[in-house]
Amino acid sequence: MPPIRLSLAWLLALCCVDAYAREYAYSDAHLHYVDFFQETAGMSKLLTAMDDNAIEHVMISGIPVAKKWHEDEPKRPRYYAGDDADAYWYSATDVIVAAAVNKLTPEQRQRFHPFLSGFNPNDKNSAAHIQRMLDLNPGLWQGIGEVFTRHDDLTALTAGDTPRANNEAMTRIYHLAAENDLPVMLHSNITSKREKNPLYLAEVEEPLRNHPHTRFIWAHAGTSAEIHRHQTQLDFLLPTLSRMLEAYPNLFVDLSWSMLTPYLLDEQGKPRDEWVKLVERFPERFMLGSDVVGRFNKLGKEMRGFDPFLDALPEDVARKVARDNFLAILPRSVGKS
Repeated sequence: MPPIRLSLAWLLALCCVDAYAREYAYSDAHLHYVDFFQETAGMSKLLTAMDDNAIEHVMISGIPVAKKWHEDEPKRPRYYAGDDADAYWYSATDVIVAAAVNKLTPEQRQRFHPFLSGFNPNDKNSAAHIQRMLDLNPGLWQGIGEVFTRHDDLTALTAGDTPRANNEAMTRIYHLAAENDLPVMLHSNITSKREKNPLYLAEVEEPLRNHPHTRFIWAHAGTSAEIHRHQTQLDFLLPTLSRMLEAYPNLFVDLSWSMLTPYLLDEQGKPRDEWVKLVERFPERFMLGSDVVGRFNKLGKEMRGFDPFLDALPEDVARKVARDNFLAILPRSVGKS
C-alpha cells in the first residue's frame, strides 16, 4: 500500500506542475517568405505552421538578393554559400510578398506584417524606390528590412560594393522610415569571423545616434552562425549590448536563432543568468524571430526553442518578449490585437 500512495502523490505533483506550466502565444519578428532563389513553400503551409504552434503574428519579408546559378555549375546550389557564384539585388522579392499577402482574407491579413527589403543598400536611389513601393500599396508595408549590410560570406558574394549600415544611401532610408513611422531591421555583423573585438560596431552605432526618431531592430544583435563557427562566443557582446540599450532608446533586438546558443542558453540548455538579467532590465526591447527562409516545417520548433529562456523570465516580461514587443514597434496606424 505505501508504494501505491507514493506513486499517487508523485502523479498529483506532476499534474500540478503541468497545470501551472506556461503556454505562450508568439509573434515571429523575423521571417522570410522566400529563399535565396525566391522560392517558397507557400502561404497555405505558413498559415498551417502558425496555427499549429500558437504563432499569432509574423513579420513577413522577402530576401533582398537572389543567388545566381552560374553557367559553369552543372548543379544548382541549395544555398547562397553553395558555390562561388554571385548573388544580386532583387527588387521583385517585395512583389512576391505583396501578392501573397494581398490574397489573404481580411482576418488573415491582420496576422501578417510585411517589411520591404528588395533594394540595394548602396544605391542612393533606394529611398525613392521604397517610396514608390509604399505608394503602390498604401497601408500594406509596416517596416523596412531585413536590410543586408555586413552579412558573413554573402557580403563577398553579392555583386557590387560592400554595403554598410552607415552609408549615405541608408541615411536617406532612415529619414524615410522616420517620416513614415516604419521600423528598420538591420543585419549588420558586429565583427568578422576572426576579430575578437566589435570591429564593425560603429556602422550600427552611428545610425542609432544620428537617427533617434527611427526605430532599429538589430537582427541577431550582430551575431551569426558563421561567426560562431570561428568564435564560439563573443565575450564582448553582453556588455556592449547592455551599454547600447542604455544609450539608445531606439534600439530593439531580434533574438533569432543564432542568439539562442551560445548566449541565451548554455551547453545543457539552461538559461544563462546574465542574459536573463539583461532582458529583465530592458523588458520591452527584445523580440523573438525564427529567421526561417522560404520553408516553414521547422517554424514551430524554432519559436518553441526559446521557451526555456522565456520560462526563466518573470511571466509578464516573457509574454512581452514572446509576442507583444514586436507588435508594439509597428507603425501606430496598425491595429494591434
